[in-house]
Amino acid sequence: MAFASKSPWVIHYDGSSCNGCDIEVLATLCPGFDGERFGVINTGNPKHADIFLVTGSVNEQNIGVVREIYEQMLEPKVVVACGICACSGGVFHDCYNVVGGVDKAIPVDVYAPGCAVRPEQLIDAIVAGVAKLDEKSAAMKAARKGA
Repeated sequence: MAFASKSPWVIHYDGSSCNGCDIEVLATLCPGFDGERFGVINTGNPKHADIFLVTGSVNEQNIGVVREIYEQMLEPKVVVACGICACSGGVFHDCYNVVGGVDKAIPVDVYAPGCAVRPEQLIDAIVAGVAKLDEKSAAMKAARKGA
């Protein structure tokens, strides 16, 4: 594990979900599933976050907010789409104002499908996100050395 990923901080955003996945995200970080054993800390500031957890689909009202949070995060950063709504729009994909999954607004690195996504899946997705974070960090270091 590289230095950048020893304690990944996550920021969670509820796009427009039914709150099922939001409850599971919180359960993942609580002592029952203990996502904090991987050093994961939930933050409310995008500038402190390494991993962006998004639940719910992207719609016309929140697409700008999702992009703004993503742009405020410092590099390297990872996006995890939590739940089927964040992955593809889910049961709301035919609604008049739904654009689709999170990948319609920002690039997604890890998908964690499910309705609602289980805490075990979220932990796996965060661990996969940490691996992506290490890859991106190494690529940034190599680019700096080459420049």
